[in-house]
Amino acid sequence: MNLNERLIQLSGWEQHIKNLPEEKNFLFKRMHDQNSWFTPEQSRLALEGILEYLSPEKVRQWVSSYKFPDNEHFEERNIGIIMAGNIPGVGFHDLLCVLLSGHRAKIKLSSTDIILIPWLVEKLGEISPELVQAVSFEERLNGMDAYIATGSDNSARYFDYYFGRYPHIIRKNRTSVAILDGNETQEDWNKLSKDIFQYYGLGCRNVSKIYVPNQQSLQAFLKGMEPANQVIDHHKYLNNYDYNKSKYLVNRSPHFDNGHLLLVESRELVSPIAVVYFEYYADLSMLRNQLKEQENKIQCMVSRDGWFDGSINMGNAQCPEVSDYADKVDTLQFLLNLDQEIHQRVMGPQKQG
Repeated sequence: MNLNERLIQLSGWEQHIKNLPEEKNFLFKRMHDQNSWFTPEQSRLALEGILEYLSPEKVRQWVSSYKFPDNEHFEERNIGIIMAGNIPGVGFHDLLCVLLSGHRAKIKLSSTDIILIPWLVEKLGEISPELVQAVSFEERLNGMDAYIATGSDNSARYFDYYFGRYPHIIRKNRTSVAILDGNETQEDWNKLSKDIFQYYGLGCRNVSKIYVPNQQSLQAFLKGMEPANQVIDHHKYLNNYDYNKSKYLVNRSPHFDNGHLLLVESRELVSPIAVVYFEYYADLSMLRNQLKEQENKIQCMVSRDGWFDGSINMGNAQCPEVSDYADKVDTLQFLLNLDQEIHQRVMGPQKQG
């Protein structure tokens, strides 16, 4: 199957999923029963994002900048994909890249997200029996040609130990930040609340820290987050909020509280659920340098209308384009260059004649 044939099948996949409204409702219920963080609303948002990835126009535009090998000189490889499970279907982009590249996807699911990806693959099989043969689910990923693994900093060390001698992409903990300038409106706060609370703050693209110019901006942020108070209705989020609030009260740690969100001053980036860290800045140049030094821990930055260098508009943190790569590592190019990397690893460094 050549690239154009794969693109046609992927287009059919998108359309097929769109035409299953009742089955999707049942799917979302199953997902919620298996993982109570995955509410039907959040699962629907995740699936909508996946369908955006499968948009035929966007996919064709995305792949047009890559050089795909012809079938005659292409060797299919087994790609072990170790998926995270923090938000619904978070490993789908890796699967899509493998399918586009023409390799075979061997998937190890997270125990917290075992329903959506298999359902998507099942739907692919209903419209493309040939393409779906390139996908399988595995308990163990021994003897793969390459690995794509996503997890925590701790699991990344484990992945590197076992998979480091193979071609690989290993992703660690990341989070996202917002930079405020004091000119935000309630519309901006509503957008930023999506970046913070969508998926209950469990994703690496969720904002877990804000940078503020002064205390007035901090107070405006707290007030601006008030319309998002329905997040406290989720029992797991409420448990995290109560636990962290109790901890700060017992330890007499300074914090702000608007009833559903805790705000704590810290130089750290990754905050607990129901907590956002903040840090004051006085000089934009120094802040840019500080964020540059931490770029390997930051997935994305948001600001009002994207005014801060390298940031995107508030409200878009959880809306990546199909051409956006986690950790800014080009997964598709990695897969297209795989034969060359495997050959170099087998041959070793060559002496110059």
